[in-house]
Amino acid sequence: MSHTHSTVLEFQYPTATVASRIEASIAVEVGALDDDRSAATVTREDSTLRVTVEATDRVALRAGINSWCRYVETAEAVADDVASAAVSSE
Repeated sequence: MSHTHSTVLEFQYPTATVASRIEASIAVEVGALDDDRSAATVTREDSTLRVTVEATDRVALRAGINSWCRYVETAEAVADDVASAAVSSE
């Protein structure tokens, strides 16, 4: 597949630990959505998480961006719920 379109989604977190948890949550999806029109990679440097989406056309790129933004949003919501539950149980 030759990717002609790409974007990098960058997410900044308060700590590297938080970024690492989000990375671990979404990294399992790499390859799950990949097809002959799009692919994604997930990388982290300290507290910054990057999702690179590559696609053969703009429609596939938009779909990939939407999917990966939802994955990150879901992982963040779960992390927030876990943190809130931990605080309220103390």
